[in-house]
Amino acid sequence: MKAGGEFDYVIVGAGSAGCVLANRLGEDPATRILVLEAGGSEKAVIVDMPAALSIPMNTKRFNWGMKTEPEPGLDGREVNLPRGKGLGGSSSINGMCWVRGNPMDYELWEALGAAGWRWSNVLPYFQRLEGVRGGGPLRGSDGPVKITRGPERNPLYAAFVEAGVQAGYARSANMNERQHEGFGPMEMNVGSGRRMSAARAYLRPAMARGNVKVVTGATVDRVLFDGKRAVGVAYHAGGTDHRVTVQREVILSAGSIMSPTILKRSGIGPAEELRGHGIGVLHDAPNVGENLMDHMEIYLQMECRQPVTLFPTQSLWGKARIGMEWLATRGGLGATNHFESGGHIRSRAGIVYPDIQYHFLPLAISYDGKSLAAGHGFQVHVGTKRSKSRGWVRLRDARPESLPRVRFNYMIHADDWLEFRACIRLSREIFAQPAFAPYRGQELAPGEPAQEDAALDIFLKRKLESAYHPCGTCRMGTDDAAVTTPDGKVRGVERLRVVDASLMPQATAGDLNAPTLALAERMSDLIRGRHLPEATDAPLLADPDWRTRQRSSNITKDYSEDRQALAEELVRSTTTSFAS
Repeated sequence: MKAGGEFDYVIVGAGSAGCVLANRLGEDPATRILVLEAGGSEKAVIVDMPAALSIPMNTKRFNWGMKTEPEPGLDGREVNLPRGKGLGGSSSINGMCWVRGNPMDYELWEALGAAGWRWSNVLPYFQRLEGVRGGGPLRGSDGPVKITRGPERNPLYAAFVEAGVQAGYARSANMNERQHEGFGPMEMNVGSGRRMSAARAYLRPAMARGNVKVVTGATVDRVLFDGKRAVGVAYHAGGTDHRVTVQREVILSAGSIMSPTILKRSGIGPAEELRGHGIGVLHDAPNVGENLMDHMEIYLQMECRQPVTLFPTQSLWGKARIGMEWLATRGGLGATNHFESGGHIRSRAGIVYPDIQYHFLPLAISYDGKSLAAGHGFQVHVGTKRSKSRGWVRLRDARPESLPRVRFNYMIHADDWLEFRACIRLSREIFAQPAFAPYRGQELAPGEPAQEDAALDIFLKRKLESAYHPCGTCRMGTDDAAVTTPDGKVRGVERLRVVDASLMPQATAGDLNAPTLALAERMSDLIRGRHLPEATDAPLLADPDWRTRQRSSNITKDYSEDRQALAEELVRSTTTSFAS
């Protein structure tokens, strides 16, 4: 094994979290950092152009090409699971929807054992990382991640928001500011017309300083230990096995699928599973790779009676014209992800904050771009955010080149079916509002004949897809069952941390990229023994009558002065079944 040098920190994975850590830990010029990334460079037009988002998602160069094991709740169907491969990780192939989540997400994290992760502690890190032009007092304006709103020129964006208000929901001026619940404009991590991936925002500036070395094409085998003290990493690159040593810490930032996989190959995981693959048990940790969560979604699609959708842009000439304009100006339809309005609502009375999210699109097409309606149409991507189903990540074998087995156990909890039926019925009600009257044609999917539960369930089993937000497999907490402590340290060993979405005790109410970046920002400070001051203005807004009504335009009560009672309610609604 070839010696590869000595570093203060070795970061495994140049995805969203790894890029943040390389930048922040490397702010000290005396700190030597090595980043190991299995993929290659992210530099490509199809990555940079926001409107081309479905292309890198379906390109082997940028996507690991994973699929789940047969999912028992979906009649054994295997579900597509794109994972970013290359600098920036999944931030280089995702939909660029910038959603911080609801402030109560972070109250729930703390209530579930992630001490110190309440909203008032997390908010300053969102402010540090954001570069929002014209944002409010709860936003950041000078951060590395540039965030913009789409131009919202298509009339269907406004129609969707207005329809939500007509259906009795709140209007939100910006769902990333004071009021998350309701309907309003969406933001995207796009700057100067280009995707603002974690590689662009964090890693490339860190590399320019000279004290951060990045090795691409590096497949990590395992963390190396002296007793239970991490001392280095073994990896394969360029046809050679390498070994590097570390003076301070090894940090796994390989994501919710690969971080637990590397832990297991390093001897940290369920003892029986490790022995079954011939791996010596360094630390028996039964919950490594368990607690796997995701967001699922469906597309509710409508025919559009006016020719105002993006359908003409999907021809070869239409795409070429968009591409040429973007290459020349970094503007036009190529400079947006086209998710320019959306919403967050509650599926029922009796829960405090939204568990359903909408992304509206003025086109009827699948997220991966492979299935396009025959004519003008529009759709919402709609799904629940706090499913009670849990899955796992397990070794296929002990070889570092083998991808793990992944099963989310989608839809195995009875509540999932109630909540997704609500997604369909509440969406239909929104599309039936007067704001859509000039545009609304026939329902394309699920289709108007599908009204009863049995028909909706058939549609759901066939059409539910992952929203590509896996998390939770190295859960942080203060209880013995947690894989990591609230500062990311792996229990049972020394000088080893995990920093990525696998730490999350609960998926947030929205897309996961922004929360992952904020998590890594705060972890970078905790690693250095510090953190930003707690925010004094950190409201926790909800409908004052959430116990008795499912929707309201009155999202005004601030629960920040009654955190203990709120925490108890959040845990109750997340862990108690209501299907009965």
